[in-house]
Amino acid sequence: MGRVRVRPISPERLVTELADRFAAAPGRLRVAVDGAPAAGPEDLAAALVDPLRALGRPVLHVRATDFLRPASVRLEHGRTNPDAYYEGWVDEAGLRREVLDPAGPDGSGRVLPSLWDARTDRASRAGYVELPPGGVVLVSGALLLGGGLPFDVTVHLALSPAALARRTDPDHRWTLPAFARYAEEVAPATFADIVIRFDDPRHPALVEPPPASAR
Repeated sequence: MGRVRVRPISPERLVTELADRFAAAPGRLRVAVDGAPAAGPEDLAAALVDPLRALGRPVLHVRATDFLRPASVRLEHGRTNPDAYYEGWVDEAGLRREVLDPAGPDGSGRVLPSLWDARTDRASRAGYVELPPGGVVLVSGALLLGGGLPFDVTVHLALSPAALARRTDPDHRWTLPAFARYAEEVAPATFADIVIRFDDPRHPALVEPPPASAR
């Protein structure tokens, strides 16, 4: 078995390489940009929008935080329960129904960019948008992998436990046990299509598998 290679890359070059890779894929593309909030998955997804459009691909950026369950369900066991955060904050069924299935190869292309406004705890009342053939939907957020959501490409922003603890907002440190559980039970860094080490956002690194001849 060959060893993986960790390739340092500038943030700008990272965006360029990802955009080129996604733009080269045929048909509609459903991309997960998965990572703890401290890793900035929403920022990376947002940075990909303009480059992909410049490469001729229509793009929709969907944030998982716009597909949370109502507070009565989400916070049933308290506002700072890491197990509830891990197991059921995101409305995965809604995300699949309104975004991933219609954006799939046999889908209608009629996608809902947001379902729930967590600030008002009401439906967002967003209008549907048409994702044409060749469109790319970028879904950013935490704990997106391992639950069977139908993504075509999965990107995982990996943080060491120390970096995660250091970079997590003090008000959200209660989520740390959820991410420890995610790393142990799901281990997204072992199967995501693209793994990026993000301990220092100024100096990310791509984790690349060994060449086929070395496996």
